[in-house]
Amino acid sequence: MKIICELSVRHAHLAQEHVDILFSKGHKLTPVKDLSQPGQYLCAERVEIVTPKMTMKNVGIIGPVRAKSQVEISRTDTFALGLKGVPVRQSGELDGSVGVILRTDLGEVALNEGVIVAQRHIHMDPKSASEFGLADNQMVSVKFLGDRGGVLYNTVVRVSESFAPAVHIDSDEANALGHICGHDVEIIK
Repeated sequence: MKIICELSVRHAHLAQEHVDILFSKGHKLTPVKDLSQPGQYLCAERVEIVTPKMTMKNVGIIGPVRAKSQVEISRTDTFALGLKGVPVRQSGELDGSVGVILRTDLGEVALNEGVIVAQRHIHMDPKSASEFGLADNQMVSVKFLGDRGGVLYNTVVRVSESFAPAVHIDSDEANALGHICGHDVEIIK
């Protein structure tokens, strides 16, 4: 069962109330690049992640706006930012997560929670999930080939009509495996 694997680097998803504060009231995010997941896009706008230890500049925003703002970073980013206790979670599972300040030249927002290390995952539409014999929230492993190949366990399958088939891993995982974005990987049940 082969499927394309893509790299998910640090980024933010913003609620409209935070877009209003960071960019101006009524501002609409500006799409610059469509992503593999239908309706998702990289925005022209950028934010800074601010902690007492450092400011991480030029962090991408993924649109469209969401009901609640969140920031997805790698474990290495948590060390650089001096953040402790950042949980590994599925996107949108923010209760009890860590907070940061998001800043632009026009404003800043203090998130009390919303920072996660994204759980590696597989996006699947229902038809593809059925063809692969996979179910929503099923845990599988993903096999990577190459000079530094290996297997990543505990990869959650997420099934939705709005998804297109793709594995998403973060930069730490890709670097450890020597994985090049866009190469196929194998799903192991």
